[in-house]
Amino acid sequence: MHLLLEIPVFFLVVLYSYLEALVKLFIPVKEKCVSGQIVLITGSGHGLGRATAYEFARRQCKLVLWDINKNGVEETAEECRRLGVTAHAFVVDCSKKEDIYSAAEKVRKEIGDVDILMNNAGVISPTDVLSTEDQAIQKMFEVNILAHYWTTKAFLPTMMKNNHGHIITVASAGGHIVAPFLVAYCSSKFAAVGLHRALTEELSALKKDGVKTSCICPMFINSDFVKNPSSRLMPPLEPEEVASQAMKGILTNESMIFIPRFLKVSVMLDRFLPARGAKALWKLNKLKFDFTIGYKDKEN
Repeated sequence: MHLLLEIPVFFLVVLYSYLEALVKLFIPVKEKCVSGQIVLITGSGHGLGRATAYEFARRQCKLVLWDINKNGVEETAEECRRLGVTAHAFVVDCSKKEDIYSAAEKVRKEIGDVDILMNNAGVISPTDVLSTEDQAIQKMFEVNILAHYWTTKAFLPTMMKNNHGHIITVASAGGHIVAPFLVAYCSSKFAAVGLHRALTEELSALKKDGVKTSCICPMFINSDFVKNPSSRLMPPLEPEEVASQAMKGILTNESMIFIPRFLKVSVMLDRFLPARGAKALWKLNKLKFDFTIGYKDKEN
């Protein structure tokens, strides 16, 4: 098609997209049924991973739970069983590729093909970049993004073969906007958002429309992940509230899930406002959390 003809088509698609979004505000999208499906969640020993496991358990899914913390992941599995479903707990270090591939093979052989993969495991080190130890930076990238590649490579082939499945990337508000003293963390989360978007496009190009993708981007969560978080415009939420909102997006195949919803507006403003205006916006938000500064100016 000639470019002059494609431009009007583009504007028609944009108009249709806005109308579709408007309709969805008044007529909610029907949630898909996931009962009986095998759901694997990394980092499910506490926080959002645990809360989301409970949400899937209430929908009668079979849970495969991974975490580096043995006690934590077993507690999550036990509660899922009390909710009436089968739950398997695995101790897996998501910073180690070999550990991931080994556990994935065991899951395939002993439990079956994973229908829904939720890459949730994450680590953080809130300090200035010059004082962040090399090992800490490396681990953040190993867990926060590289592990997503290894789990995806382990479980996506069967999803593509069956043209059925769902890959959920837990990123962060820090995958769209930045904050001081979280340089490595934000960098890894920007990469996670990029992985989600690129994988979504690749599945579309390969015509695997039955394999869905979602990216969960929450603001602060009241857990032990970040100490004493606060925000004027978007106060920290409890893991259960974030999990509940995330499930609504997952079950309607929403691609980018911002929690709270106002975060989406903030991200759009951050993109379109002049640099000074964007800086004023985040100053208005008064984002706070505990961090350490080890860097000191050298004396002349």
